[in-house]
Formats: sequence, C-alpha cells, structure tokens
Amino acid sequence: QAQLVESGGDSVQAGGSLTLSCTVSGLPYNRYCMGWFRQAPGKEREGVAVTDNIGRKNYPDSVKGRFNVSQDNAKITLYLQMSSLKPEDTATYYCAAYRRPSPLDRCTMAIGRYNDWGQGTQVTVSS
Repeated sequence: QAQLVESGGDSVQAGGSLTLSCTVSGLPYNRYCMGWFRQAPGKEREGVAVTDNIGRKNYPDSVKGRFNVSQDNAKITLYLQMSSLKPEDTATYYCAAYRRPSPLDRCTMAIGRYNDWGQGTQVTVSS
C-alpha cells in the first residue's frame, strides 16, 4: 500500500504563494492518478488538482490559473504550487492516489476513486 506524506502547509497573507509537497512511497501502480484535495471546516472535501503518470492535469474553475500540480522526474514527490491565494483557500490539503484502470481512462476528482491518502497539511490564508 502506498504511503503519502504532505508537507509545506503554512499561514500566508491573501495574494501570497505557497507550494505543498507530497512524498510518495510504495505506490504499486505504474498507471495512476494522483490528486490534491482540500477540506475546510464544515465543508465537504473537494478536488483542486489531479494529474496522471503521463502528466495530464485537470483543475476545477475555482483554482484554474492559480494552482499548478507537478511531479518530479522520479515521480517520488507531487507538488501543488498555489498563487494568488484567497481566504477561501483556507483548508486542510490532502494528496491521494489510485490506479488508473486503462490507458484511455482519464483521472477524476471523485473522492471515492482514491484509495491512498496522506494525513493532510493545513493552509491558512488571512485577509
């Protein structure tokens, strides 16, 4: 089973930038989806970025143009670069992964598809 460990959460001012990291070990899939999710108090967990083993990416409109997901060449670390942060970006951020069943399968932000989760890292954006 994969182990995912997030880091990089911090408190920042609105308009600032922050990069989160997710160190991945033991991922048993050659073909996979990995994503960043967030959960604010009293709200449901939502996806903010997904990518796959061939580098395709997808974002919801709420973060498009502000967030960027990337992986290192060894695919050991998943990053989430966040800029122009807003108070509504305040949440606990999680990384997660699941096996992509076929080469034609596109990654989804459906939380139920993700099998492996990290413990989360807190991002607080103040106005």
